[in-house]
Amino acid sequence: MLIENLHIHDIADDGMAVGRYNDWVVFVKGAVPGDIIHARVFKKKKKYGFASLEEIVTPSEKRITPVCTHFGICGGCKWQSLDYEAQLAFKQNMVTNAFKHLAGIQYYETEPIIGCDNIYHYRNKLEYTFSNKRWFTADEMHLTEPLAANGLGFHVPGRFDKVLDIQTCHLMDNRHNDLRNIIKSFCLANDYSFYDIKSQVGLMRTLLIRTTQAGDWMVVLVFGNHDLEKIASLMQAIKNEFSFITSLQYIINTKKNDTYFDLDPVCYHGNTHIMERMDDLTFRISVKSFFQTNTAQAIQLYRKTAALANLQCDHIIYDLYTGTGTIANYIARSCKKVVGIDYVKDAIEDARQNSMLNNINNTAFYAGDMKRILNDDFICTHGQPDVVFADPPRAGMDKEVIQQLIHTGAKRIVYVSCNAATQARDVALLSEHYSVQSMQAFDMFPHTHHVENIALLVHK
Repeated sequence: MLIENLHIHDIADDGMAVGRYNDWVVFVKGAVPGDIIHARVFKKKKKYGFASLEEIVTPSEKRITPVCTHFGICGGCKWQSLDYEAQLAFKQNMVTNAFKHLAGIQYYETEPIIGCDNIYHYRNKLEYTFSNKRWFTADEMHLTEPLAANGLGFHVPGRFDKVLDIQTCHLMDNRHNDLRNIIKSFCLANDYSFYDIKSQVGLMRTLLIRTTQAGDWMVVLVFGNHDLEKIASLMQAIKNEFSFITSLQYIINTKKNDTYFDLDPVCYHGNTHIMERMDDLTFRISVKSFFQTNTAQAIQLYRKTAALANLQCDHIIYDLYTGTGTIANYIARSCKKVVGIDYVKDAIEDARQNSMLNNINNTAFYAGDMKRILNDDFICTHGQPDVVFADPPRAGMDKEVIQQLIHTGAKRIVYVSCNAATQARDVALLSEHYSVQSMQAFDMFPHTHHVENIALLVHK
């Protein structure tokens, strides 16, 4: 079914463009608000459908030319064709709509979304996947010569078994492109097997690259078997080629999934961690540690969270989902005590080390399941919190944690989230006891539909 002259008027929460055909909502990949397009429907439901962009009849004033040659196939930067100011406006609306429709909350102080000064090369972490069955582009499919099947890149959206081979990514410092491409070339030249996700065989699985504003670089290879001779050969080649690497490590993962939080990294060269600076603090980041992937924006985010908390020198603070203790250590000098909790043991160890590095002695960190640790005995031991910081994963907080959070009676909750929908859901569960006083959105990831949001909740 072809819909002609479809006017695109909005963007959905998942980043897809939205048009309306009679009483039918049409979601279109690749269009931007203001476009008039021909769209071909490939999936129909009763009240909505999904369509592909067939032709742009009249381009939107908000439409710009993407800088990346992989745009349209790689799912990482779906909004590269949308003007940045328009991106910010739509992200602000996503947060507002989530709280209005999912939490029934629409009256609160709100500040304009804080955008990025640098909309490219802003990430400090990227992870690539090796595959022996890479995605062939439309142009490649028309070639007559045989195509190499091995690739290193990002998973194609909706295809767990297909990886788009990346030549240049604009999200990180350009040196990371050299790292990725030379590592891939070495593996191809020396007949290293790329992983087959279906049959679960192959040596090369994933490549993790991290960097910091302080100039440190971490490279972590994940291997699918114990071919120690080939592993050593590749690691030595990387060490010889890239003198700027300060932490070179590897992990052997023979499991069926890519998760490596239960596996031990091996440090081949340099340190087991890298170091980052945020304002006057130093932070230690290990392989498994969570750290905000946009450091420049994270600094702005932490400054705002600290300001909203209205910290006093006699305050006891709980920092839930503390990660490497960035927020906890950032605010520690402004209060009596900070207690941080996270489920990743390595991150908690980093949090403790970060306190020691910065001569902070009023923090305590605990690793384990949040809903089990945060109980009455824990609160009795550490004291009733005056302020609670919470920065959970995208799935939000468990209901048991929310109930215990209510039980603490904290005067303020500063809730940081990368998912406005689950944040709004959780705030609705808190709303009998807490009201939203203010919110501040941050753009941590330009060219994507993701948005970070701080909600300040005050006890009624």
